[in-house]
Amino acid sequence: MPSLTEALAVAVAALGGSPRPGQEQMAAAVAEAIEKEEHLLVQAGTGTGKSLGYLVPAVLHAADSGKPVIVATATLALQGQIVDRDLPRLATALTPLLGRRPRFALVKGRRNYVCQHKLVGGFPDEDEAALFEIGDSAASSSRLGGEVVRLREWAEQTDSGDRDELVPGVSERAWRQVSVSAEECLGGNCPMVAECFVERAREVAKGVDVVVTNHSFMAIDAFEGRFMLPEHEVLVIDEAHELVDRVTSTITDELTAGMVRAAARKAGRVDSAEVLEDCAAALEAALERLPESRVDGIPEQLALALATVRDAARTVQGELKPPPGETVDGARQMALAAVDEVFDNAARILEERELDVLWSRVDPRRGPVLSVAPMSVAMLVRDKIFTDRTVVLTSATLELGGTFDALAGTIGLRGAEAPAYAGLDVGSPFDYRGQAIAYVAAHLPPPGRSGLSDAALDEIEALVRAAGGRTLGLFSSMRAAREAAEAMRDRLGDSGIEILCQGEDQVPTLVRQFAREPTTCLFGTLTLWQGVDVPGSSCQLVLIDRIPFPRPDDPLASARTEAIGRMGGNGFMAVSATHAALRLAQGAGRLIRSADDRGVVAFLDSRMMTARYAGFLQKSLPPFWPTTDRALVLQALSRLDQNAPPPRPVAEPAKRTLGGAVPDPAGDAGERADEEGAAHASPVAADPPAPTNARTAVTLGHPWSEQDDEELRDGIEMGLSLEELAESLELPPEVVQARLDGLGLEVSSQEAFSFGD
Repeated sequence: MPSLTEALAVAVAALGGSPRPGQEQMAAAVAEAIEKEEHLLVQAGTGTGKSLGYLVPAVLHAADSGKPVIVATATLALQGQIVDRDLPRLATALTPLLGRRPRFALVKGRRNYVCQHKLVGGFPDEDEAALFEIGDSAASSSRLGGEVVRLREWAEQTDSGDRDELVPGVSERAWRQVSVSAEECLGGNCPMVAECFVERAREVAKGVDVVVTNHSFMAIDAFEGRFMLPEHEVLVIDEAHELVDRVTSTITDELTAGMVRAAARKAGRVDSAEVLEDCAAALEAALERLPESRVDGIPEQLALALATVRDAARTVQGELKPPPGETVDGARQMALAAVDEVFDNAARILEERELDVLWSRVDPRRGPVLSVAPMSVAMLVRDKIFTDRTVVLTSATLELGGTFDALAGTIGLRGAEAPAYAGLDVGSPFDYRGQAIAYVAAHLPPPGRSGLSDAALDEIEALVRAAGGRTLGLFSSMRAAREAAEAMRDRLGDSGIEILCQGEDQVPTLVRQFAREPTTCLFGTLTLWQGVDVPGSSCQLVLIDRIPFPRPDDPLASARTEAIGRMGGNGFMAVSATHAALRLAQGAGRLIRSADDRGVVAFLDSRMMTARYAGFLQKSLPPFWPTTDRALVLQALSRLDQNAPPPRPVAEPAKRTLGGAVPDPAGDAGERADEEGAAHASPVAADPPAPTNARTAVTLGHPWSEQDDEELRDGIEMGLSLEELAESLELPPEVVQARLDGLGLEVSSQEAFSFGD
């Protein structure tokens, strides 16, 4: 077995990189944690090459123990990088040392594959009225039919059945005609289990060294005991700062009258289905009386409606179960899955569990929605993820306020009986203090709720003029981003500086234009805080309009804040300030992406200097050179503009093929591989380099990208309404709603507003 030092050196050379002390320190710490069976938290800044920092010791452990290592990421972008670029090259590099080629696979949920049994009529068609209450025109019906025909033709040719290999993609409505959920699947009773793409993919995953998946899939596997992932001793969680949100989303449930009616329709074969459908009206009436807010104590009318729904669903469950010896068919299984969900969710809400938070909201299409989620997942994560295996968590932003305490507390690594862990910050190869200035516009008044002040707009104009463009503007709301963009277009019309705003085109298109043209500024919110990677002279100024606290009316954030306060803690610091610190660290991290980058991060919120929590926020940022001297900053930006080298070449989108995108053979050494974004995946053959996943999903006939999915998720977290999301994406609201449905996401019908503390 080669030594870690030897294997890492060979791997780095194979990827065209050079030795990095932080990467070497991280790899040694990961190997030690695996050997000692001790959990490890590693903060690895941009440029560290953290993927290789954990992949090399992971492959060596798998080769030595014969058991795979699981790698879970939050975003599709990082999954693609690991499976399409890092692991193929790493496998090639380590083959001579190991005497065999390391193998790997990418695993995701069942809904992402074609169901062979459904293709041949083993399940009924989806109830479109229940899924999408949008009037079907003849054109949309024809388009849906054409998509299904193309899907069926593709299904006869594909070797994997993986949705990501279908380019261009199809709408969620069409995909549901050929796929089933885990709850709907017949499992071992399926007559086509031998031909099942999912079972074949998971069988492949049992014999590999590294299995790559996402946070949600990993959580379901751990929490529900489905054993979809192979037995393993080591779990690596990349983008670990996203873990709590992803886990919370995975175990959030909801109930609507429409769900009850849909379940009753699917169960129409049994006598009690009519009773269940009647219950939907009572539930709807009770929900309509609730305000859009947290529900602290279930009102009597709602409790009665929920109990009626629960009891009716239990009766239907009993009638749907087949007689002894009779096999469940596809239609019965789909009905059972729908009724089970209604029963489970109604029962959970009525339990009023100690940690559950209940809230009501109105969806523009589905009407009142009752949602329930755990206020904290710390104990669940401790019990289900940190037991019986070694866990390595890593990200560019794990330390907040200078310690790991905030993150450790949210995942169950603090308090009595918490598992032991080691924390390590390997830093970054960048000279942040020498490369960048952190400027706080302390002379500005604290931001209000009425939009950007004239003084703030004057500050933006002065900074952008001095920088000659080259500005990424990160705003806390789409309204603020649009307001700033319109104002700067008016004010800078004679300067030759062009202002782009998120929502005017697809985000990747805007980012490429921003990167190509140095006199361009890009303003926006949502994904721009995390997903922009523009090294070089095109981005020399990052503007942040205000501290990104969570919405004051966010049900989970407010519940967590109150609970911590009742225990004598500081709820604001533990929840709102921690959330803001993480976002600020990610946003400020957009500036320095390579060792040659120079620039300024400008905070237009004077509370970064004056508030009691300012020190905590400052410690969460990269160690830039700090100042409040406006004249000095304007002079520095002007000098940078005058001496700026040409922008770096910008790669155009990869050429599309039936199997995906043609990978870029040049690639890089994984130096800027630490971005955050949203996740789904596909099992692939492990040995040859796989093509980059570049599927463009098509929603109701409109082009759709993976970045759009990320924007939707971030938009919901930021509290944007359906109308604001539709405006941002420049798509009809029903198209955005259809994709939200496909992703299982919900938006608020309330008008969104800016952050505030």
